[in-house]
Amino acid sequence: MPSKTEKLLSLLNGQPVIPVLKIANVADAVPLARALARGGLPAIEITLRTSDALEAIRRVAGEVEDAIVGAGTILDAGQFDEAARAGSKFIVSPGITSQLLATAKDSEVPLLPGAITPGEIMAAREAGLRFLKFFPAEQSGGIASLKAFASPLADVKFCPTGGISAKNAADYLALPNVVCVGGSWVAPDDMVKAGKWDEIEALARAASQLKK
Repeated sequence: MPSKTEKLLSLLNGQPVIPVLKIANVADAVPLARALARGGLPAIEITLRTSDALEAIRRVAGEVEDAIVGAGTILDAGQFDEAARAGSKFIVSPGITSQLLATAKDSEVPLLPGAITPGEIMAAREAGLRFLKFFPAEQSGGIASLKAFASPLADVKFCPTGGISAKNAADYLALPNVVCVGGSWVAPDDMVKAGKWDEIEALARAASQLKK
């Protein structure tokens, strides 16, 4: 049976950028997910930062066959369970707690927890996780920190998120311990609000071609 890390890596396999989405209007969720998938970014993270987030996850999971929808900004076990019931294929948290690790251990849905210190990374590693979110990336030493982790924590891979843009994404993706990056630049709020799905698809296509 594949490990949770292997399951998570297979879901995000080959996708250099994971769109991090804040859905202000639930009606935007399905056309947005479709535009991103057409552009080559089927795996998306819908953050639980709005009242419509869980319903957005439900709709994308139920209506967009090509999408792999995950839930972000998961802070506790209750939110983890709600997001999993809504149809999330993976769970993303800004940090790591014993409660979240325990909940993830008992769930089929893999967890991508945030970790920025050696101690946090080692705690996740002890729990069997080898693929972590590095958040907030730019504010936590960015590329220099990830380079420093590469040797002592050689078997751990990262998805840096926070301050990642079209300008610096390729530099992060060039690091051997970076699998993908998370970013919101592929779905700017103003484009989403205006329903500019073709333009978002074009941004997604450009992001999908960022290779290591």
